[in-house]
Amino acid sequence: MNREAITNAKRVVIKIGSSSLTGSAGSELDPHAVQKIVDLAFSLKKRGAEVVVVSSGAIAAGLSPLGLKVRPKDLATQQAAASVGQGLLIAQYSEKFKAHGVISSQVLLTTEDVVRRSHYANAQQTLTKLLSLGVVPVINENDTVGTQEIRFGDNDRLAALVALLIHADLLVLVSDIDALYDAPPSQAGAQPIRYVANMSDIESITLGGAGSAGVGSGGMVTKVEAARIATSAGIPMLLTSLHESGHAVDGEEVGTFFEAHTSKANSRLLWLAHASTPRGRLILDDGAVTAILERGVSLLPAGVTAVEGDFISGDTVELASKAGKVIARGLVAFDSEEIPQMLGRSTKELAASLGAEYERELVHRDDLVLL
Repeated sequence: MNREAITNAKRVVIKIGSSSLTGSAGSELDPHAVQKIVDLAFSLKKRGAEVVVVSSGAIAAGLSPLGLKVRPKDLATQQAAASVGQGLLIAQYSEKFKAHGVISSQVLLTTEDVVRRSHYANAQQTLTKLLSLGVVPVINENDTVGTQEIRFGDNDRLAALVALLIHADLLVLVSDIDALYDAPPSQAGAQPIRYVANMSDIESITLGGAGSAGVGSGGMVTKVEAARIATSAGIPMLLTSLHESGHAVDGEEVGTFFEAHTSKANSRLLWLAHASTPRGRLILDDGAVTAILERGVSLLPAGVTAVEGDFISGDTVELASKAGKVIARGLVAFDSEEIPQMLGRSTKELAASLGAEYERELVHRDDLVLL
């Protein structure tokens, strides 16, 4: 197996999960674990790579100071723990990177922050500038104010999307499990899979749940999904444990290496497909469905028969057939309350009756991704 893509990578995203960053009980931050991930990042920088760290652990780090023994289930307490823990987490990173003579920075993101075109460009520009200055950005989801991100989000997916955002050469997921296995690792006879050439090769594997300490939101399912996102954009992924991470990034036969696709999908459209939360739905007639699926055109008001949901211009909406099958996702150009008067009408007719600003697409083809 050729792992030159690992050792040749010049821009690397490293993600570490909550269960790897906290003590065995999962209720406090482990400074030795933070030190290991900082040392890993520094080793990559010494060989000339730019590094971004996507770090879980804010909620977990806030548990012990608040006297909590387990990860809370209610959103308000999760947010409170994240608020306390995020400062502790970034302080550890700053101190340990400084000892190596490296400046680190804190970047808090929600996936919705960067799905819109202007926000996406701003996040990309900021991270690119930080890397050019030699800084190691430490990224986490903004769990203090996030809502759906805490309940359904995970930093495995966020790491994959950050890798797309900065056009990384390699994504490294550091977990408390050292590799992908052909069965749950606790099961007798389970064997590690060292190389995945195509995601379809592992469709039959039974994947495990959250980390062993019970403080994370992910699991092997989210790691495989992260691999699917990254590899489809031409970015290989390495799954390894904290203990073996140094050997893994040196190209040794440890962990699991996911080969990248040779043809790269558009990174912003992958963001749209995987990161955005649909706020509504547009129901299309048969002609519009065919045109979008077969000709890759924009969606015009004439091809829409109904609108569902409450959204504003720039939000993500689903495009569905009359039977309810979702065929695409896109960024809508009008508010939901504006659209009913536009349904089934041509853009020229709309411009004549409502004004020139209505002579445009509901969803431009550049802001549309097929599902």
